[in-house]
Amino acid sequence: MWLLIALCISGTLSLHIFVPALPSAAADLGVSGGTIQLTLTLYLIGLAGGQLLYGPLSDRIGRRPALLGGLALYAAGSLACAASPGAASLIAARIVQAVGGCSGLVLGRAILRDVSSPREAAAKLALLNLFQSVAPASAPLIGGLLATFLGWRVIFLLLAAVGIVTLVATLRTLPETNRSRSSGGFGAMLRSYLRLLSLPEFRALAIGGACSTTSFFAFLSAAPFIFTGLLHRPTHEIGFYFVVPILGFSIGSFTANRLVRRVDPMRLMLACSAIATSGAAIFMALELTGHLTVVTTLAAMLVFTIGSGTVSPLALSSAISVQPGMIGAAAGLYGFCQMGYGAICTLLVSQWHANPAEGAAVVLLGSTAAGLVALSTGARAVRKGRAGG
Repeated sequence: MWLLIALCISGTLSLHIFVPALPSAAADLGVSGGTIQLTLTLYLIGLAGGQLLYGPLSDRIGRRPALLGGLALYAAGSLACAASPGAASLIAARIVQAVGGCSGLVLGRAILRDVSSPREAAAKLALLNLFQSVAPASAPLIGGLLATFLGWRVIFLLLAAVGIVTLVATLRTLPETNRSRSSGGFGAMLRSYLRLLSLPEFRALAIGGACSTTSFFAFLSAAPFIFTGLLHRPTHEIGFYFVVPILGFSIGSFTANRLVRRVDPMRLMLACSAIATSGAAIFMALELTGHLTVVTTLAAMLVFTIGSGTVSPLALSSAISVQPGMIGAAAGLYGFCQMGYGAICTLLVSQWHANPAEGAAVVLLGSTAAGLVALSTGARAVRKGRAGG
């Protein structure tokens, strides 16, 4: 179980741990903030694409070889990041790292489903989710301290060590868990994806879920430059600031878990989408009126992430339930939409070189407003389908 936890958190750990080091890496490599932000944008694209690839690949060749190959790629990409002489090579190495790191994120859950009964799998997945919420909170703290006292390249040496240790542990202890290999492969998976995209309720929920949740990456990408450049805070403090929004996501997930049995999930989802939009609107108002401080910024992000954190599991569970026979494909496609949209958000924010706070505010507010509309459309489509059924 500890090995599966390590596998599942490695992909997101590598995303969050480098965020506080973005300004120092940009200065060291002599590039702009927008250029160094591509290390997040393209990392997210790698995570998105990997979620579509590893599932069908492991169905055909087995979980173990697919996972070993991914971990080797992750370790190699991490070492390449540490040795990168320039921004272009660092960005390329981050893509390799992301495609490799996504293997643990996808296949760790698949292995759990292979070896557990439905009830056991639910309990173990809950434990995985707990660690996956803790990892993003602790990663920026570690990354900020390493970047300040040892340099940003040490972050990637640490990640390479994590990759090598998990690779060796997997090689020595993890058996093959996929006992029924699929012959359908990528063709069958592609047909499933096309079928899901043809369903208006799935499209609306996937778009709304992505806009309401992974739009947070707009703030994540801009935050180091907001805190250091606009609010004049030292680099080593940035990691501590990220604890607040991550706490908001945890509160949101707990809220969804507690209320979903007593409140209609669709109504709860829409109400909390409105809360996330309110948080984005508060952040925009603070930026426009010149009242951005560390405290006000984190307060607005806490409101946003509580709403977004509640929406996330509700939108996901609704989307993958649209077509009961395609739960696995729906989960992979939904994850692709989330990470892909997160990449778009970081790319958009990188265009606001002079004022990263303005860029983050525009992307967050526009995304959450669009997300609220899409989720409303999806909720109506789901209710209509139930009534018709």
